[in-house]
Amino acid sequence: MAEPTFMQLVPASGPTTARETVDTLALRHPDPDPPPRPYTIANFVASADGRAAFAGRSGTLSDPGDRALFHALRERVDAVIVGTGTLRKERYGRVIPDAERRRRRLAAGRAAEPLAVTATRSGELPLEIPLFASAGSRVVVFAPAVPDLHGVAAAVEHVPLNPAAGTSLASAMAVLSHDHGVQTLLCEGGPTLFGALLHAGLIDELFLTLAPRLAGGDSGPPVTTGPPLPELAELRLVGLLRRGDTLYLRYAVSS
Repeated sequence: MAEPTFMQLVPASGPTTARETVDTLALRHPDPDPPPRPYTIANFVASADGRAAFAGRSGTLSDPGDRALFHALRERVDAVIVGTGTLRKERYGRVIPDAERRRRRLAAGRAAEPLAVTATRSGELPLEIPLFASAGSRVVVFAPAVPDLHGVAAAVEHVPLNPAAGTSLASAMAVLSHDHGVQTLLCEGGPTLFGALLHAGLIDELFLTLAPRLAGGDSGPPVTTGPPLPELAELRLVGLLRRGDTLYLRYAVSS
């Protein structure tokens, strides 16, 4: 199947594909010194009235262009972080199921698949989802206590997470950088995790697909939930693609 083609409007005009676009991006901290945390990007799809899901699923808002960018970003990054609620609702499986994408990652000097990362304050994990049943999956779980991993086929590593003792998201990001060599981290949600990362000043870029659809009312969560930021986070438009009536925006997030 041919890759969807986009019209790039920013930074320059011309046709492109998701992989061509993502391959041109730096997606790293500009400082040459080793950073204390990964360069962190978030990727969401939203309706025109700001909902990140409809009927409980983000896929109802997606289209072939959004899915192409979704997979291109996964192919590029070192790790993907997802909240446990989103893992369960979207029934996450293997991060890179396509063998050709895994071969391209290996040829580029990356691991065959990104590390899958999640964080849970309750310690509960959706062990019934395909991600944990895949022997090819590597998962890092930040949780207060060692979870019960009976019957899990994936390679799962537990890292203690205790906010009361000062173990924060920032320190979790440092663990990913220092212990796992994660230089680029992709957040795929959900809104609660994204809100927490924003609050901690840990988001560098936002990829936002604006779907030409209206969800209406309280049909789904917004892109971010949780306590409001102390002040507005400024965004700078650094990329814009169009395919049909759908816009694919890329913003740099001011720190």
